[in-house]
Order: sequence, then C-alpha cells, then structure tokens
Amino acid sequence: MSTPPNAVPETTFESQVNTPAGRTATRPLYWSVRRELWENHSIYVAPVAVAGVILFGFLISVLHPSAKLRAAWADPAHLRHAILMPYNMAAALIILTACIVGVFYCLDALYGERRDRSILFWKSLPVSDLTTVLSKAGVPLLVLPLVTFAAIVATQTVMLLIGTVILPGKGVPAATLWAQLPLLKMWLALLYSLAAMALWLAPLYGWLLLVSGAVRRATFLWAALPPFAVGIIEKVAFNATHFANLMKYRLVGWFDRAYDPLLVGRAPINPLQALTPGKFLCTPGLWIGLVFAVIFLAAAVRLRRYRGPI
Repeated sequence: MSTPPNAVPETTFESQVNTPAGRTATRPLYWSVRRELWENHSIYVAPVAVAGVILFGFLISVLHPSAKLRAAWADPAHLRHAILMPYNMAAALIILTACIVGVFYCLDALYGERRDRSILFWKSLPVSDLTTVLSKAGVPLLVLPLVTFAAIVATQTVMLLIGTVILPGKGVPAATLWAQLPLLKMWLALLYSLAAMALWLAPLYGWLLLVSGAVRRATFLWAALPPFAVGIIEKVAFNATHFANLMKYRLVGWFDRAYDPLLVGRAPINPLQALTPGKFLCTPGLWIGLVFAVIFLAAAVRLRRYRGPI
C-alpha cells in the first residue's frame, strides 16, 4: 500500500524542538535572555542616561572649575585625588543606578507576566520554567554587570579625552593627567568589583524573584516588609540588632572582603594591589548566600510552574 502524496509526517515541529538536539539548536536560554533585553529597555537605557548626565556635568566642571578645584590642581599633594575623584564618582553613580534597575527588574520579572497575562503565551512555548527563571536571574547577575562595565569604560574614556583637550589650558598638562590615571588597571579592578558584587548580592536578587513570582500585588512591600518586621520584632522583644546587622552585612559586606580597606584608603598607584580575591572566595558568607540564592530560585521555578495570570 503506497503512502499518500499529501500525508503529514509523524514528526511535528513541536516534537523536533522538544528533542535534546532541537533544544540545543534553538538555544532557549539565549533567546530568553534576549527577550528580557527587548522587553526591559531600562537595563541599558538607565546606565547610558546617567553616563550622559555625568559627562555633561564633568564638561561644565572642567570648563568652569571652582576655586577649590583649581587649588587642588595647583597642589601636587592633592592633584592625584582631584583627578581621580570624578572618575571614581562616575563609576559609583553608574553602579548605583544599575543596582536600582536590578532591584526593580527582579520585582517585576515574574509578576509582570502574570499581571498582563502574557504568562499564558510564554508557557505555550517549548521553554521550561527553569530556563525562564534562569534567564531572568541572569539579567542582574550577568547582563547588568556587563552593561555597567561597558557604560563606565565608555564614560571614563570620554572624560579622559575631554580632560586631555581642555585641562592643559587650565594648568594641568596632558602628560600629568595620563600618568595619574591607570585606566587599564582601574578597569580590571572594576570588572572584579562588579563580579564580586553580583555574587554577593545573588541571594537578594533570588529573594526578589521569589517574591515577584509569589505575590499578587505590591511586590516592593512584600519584599521589604518581612525583613523589616523581623528586625523590629527582634529589637522590641530582645533589644538586639543581629538581624539588622546581617542585612547590612549582606548589602555592603562584600567590599571589606573583596578589597583591603587600608590600601583603598591610601589610593595606591596600582589599584590592583588592593584586591583580595582569595579572602573574598574564602568568606563563608559568600557561599552561604549562594546557597540561599539557589533555594530562592528553585522556589521561584516551582511557583512559576503552578502560578497563572492574576
């Protein structure tokens, strides 16, 4: 018996995609991350916008320096600090912006698709809940640090070019400017800092994603109130602040473990001298935090599996 010419093959597109070879070919994790970038322009718009504001302010300060700034340029003892300060300030502001973007992104990552009912469409695709949650976690843990690094490098490069053109007319030779700015070493230290921050703050981002997938409204309040309530209860009941100190340690404790505070305070010529990666990697708080991050992400995956639209 011959096969009809218009017969539909038994292997459908969906079955092909669901095979291991099909999943590898379609790269669901890669395209899931790309989808997050397409839908959340603030991931790169906010750092770029802040970089533009910083460059505008730096241009004005160089063209019309204050008396205090001119005095610092004229004093060899304070010249290095006066040159480095705007570069460090630019990096700090862009990093702070990226952290704020990361917090609000995580709070809306799983909640937003339930609110606008797009979760029904995304669940119809051959992409697992694990892949979806990992792609969303990858934004604050990997994508935002890379975007931040690129924004800071571009900003500081433009600042150096502006200074090279304008500062010689203000009494600061271009050779002195370049000698006081070890940008390549600063950028290596910056990349290390962003990686350390991402690892240290991983449980925070995991908690925010878990809240985003669990609650029906007011994600920020649900994320902030439980830790705040625990701190208040501990203070009232036991007159202690152990939990508050733990939260402070989780937010800013990475710096003292990733850097030598004494060398940072002295502003060494080589910023790489202040790095302490061995101390950072041997810190128990880092690994305990990563364990909690995995637990929070696993709970977020399970929640997304059974959650529907709001």
